Amino acid sequence: MQFTGKRYLDYSSFIRATFGERVQKISLDIGFSCPNRDGSKGYGGCTYCNNNTFNPDYCEPTKSIKEQLEQGIAFFGKKYKSIHYLAYFQAYTNTYSDIDSLKKMYEEALNVSGVIGLVIGTRPDCISDELIDYFAFLSKKHFISLEFGVESTNEKTLLTVNRCHTFEETKATFEKCKNKGFHLGAHIILGLPGEDKNDLLNHAKEVSKLPIDTLKMHHLQIVKNAVMAVQYKRNPEKFNLFSSEDYIDFITDFIGNLRPDIIIERFISETPHNLLIAPKWNNLKNFEVVAKIDKKLMEKDSWQGKFYTAN
Repeated sequence: MQFTGKRYLDYSSFIRATFGERVQKISLDIGFSCPNRDGSKGYGGCTYCNNNTFNPDYCEPTKSIKEQLEQGIAFFGKKYKSIHYLAYFQAYTNTYSDIDSLKKMYEEALNVSGVIGLVIGTRPDCISDELIDYFAFLSKKHFISLEFGVESTNEKTLLTVNRCHTFEETKATFEKCKNKGFHLGAHIILGLPGEDKNDLLNHAKEVSKLPIDTLKMHHLQIVKNAVMAVQYKRNPEKFNLFSSEDYIDFITDFIGNLRPDIIIERFISETPHNLLIAPKWNNLKNFEVVAKIDKKLMEKDSWQGKFYTAN
């Protein structure tokens, strides 16, 4: 797969190549919980987590899936000429319920006019064989993407941030899900406590071994109401947060070590100003950071996969 105009495979080009048009994701909050919040695995959640940092205003779990989607369609309809949409089950762990309840939710979304597929955010330890088979069935008629929170490939780091699953579990889950007809995505956070540049570049090598189609990444951000906010206040010296310049320079090296056929969906996450504690990048917008990454790749004469070697 090759797209023009970028030195990496970008998600927007993938969508246009797949559907022949712009397709807009609409985020949903269905009120799911998480196994390391409700006590089945732990309490308090991942130390960095505050889901309010990425939920748009129309995402309210008190509203039905149909209501949230219709309001999202109305919102984006004013901005873009999109006529087709992907229902994005985003907040917390969106496979963390019984199979019948999940089927009802997913099918309610697919029955909304204009919705042509699902993107489902979840954890590697919250997927059953039965659900994998169901997604394989849905993918025969719809675009289905499972997006797993990997966060780190370092077992010590996963323990430190209270992730409550291991990277070994992550690898096993991807193996179970591969070649089933639906897309596989991964999400990682760059710069978690205790990880140096070599650790971070190793993430690129390890996620490249996974059978993923897409990758989301962003730098570590300290946000209000997260456990990490307290940890940062008490011991800021334990955090090595990226400046915008350092991140842009680093991410170009990361891209160079990444498998060349992975579609890069996101480089950064833009946290609302009222929730962001650190680092603050002088109000740089996502598109501005992406433009700087594109420029840096050209300056370095680098591209996705330049340093990649298959093991």
